[in-house]
Amino acid sequence: MKKFLLLISALLLPGCLNIPEKVQPVTGFELERYLGRWYEIARLDHPFEKGLTRVTADYSRKKDGGVLVVNRGFSETQNTWKEARGRAYFVNTPAEGYLKVSFFGPFYGSYVIFELDRDNYRYAFISGPDTDYLWLLARTPTVEPQLIDRFIGMAWARGFDTDNLIFVNQNGSP
Repeated sequence: MKKFLLLISALLLPGCLNIPEKVQPVTGFELERYLGRWYEIARLDHPFEKGLTRVTADYSRKKDGGVLVVNRGFSETQNTWKEARGRAYFVNTPAEGYLKVSFFGPFYGSYVIFELDRDNYRYAFISGPDTDYLWLLARTPTVEPQLIDRFIGMAWARGFDTDNLIFVNQNGSP
């Protein structure tokens, strides 16, 4: 049974580290500038974030060279904060915005930064392993409408279903 589970894991895990066909990770990435707090501005919804507002992601360096990821959001219906802790590592090189992230044991998924404010690291467009996963993160709880328009345009051109974007309520964010 153990061998069977290892075989299944070996077959499934590489699929989670895909990059959508029209998505390219940024190059010249600088992790130290990326660390810190980010606010989730928009996303394609998933069960693990369903109904959450005031969503943030905090990134900090781990001693093993990886990145500690702490995602947090508020559930209005349950009047409580939800938090998930994970870890991320570069898939290729630290200069490429392509990481693998895990919140569940040995299972990793793609975290692909395909657009980034290179001057100030104020916003980032993120994809997962396929076009079902998409996020707009920013250093502030709100962004200019032009940035949202750019995000929607770039995401749509890459095959994401931008009609189903959720715009996160950040009122009362820390």
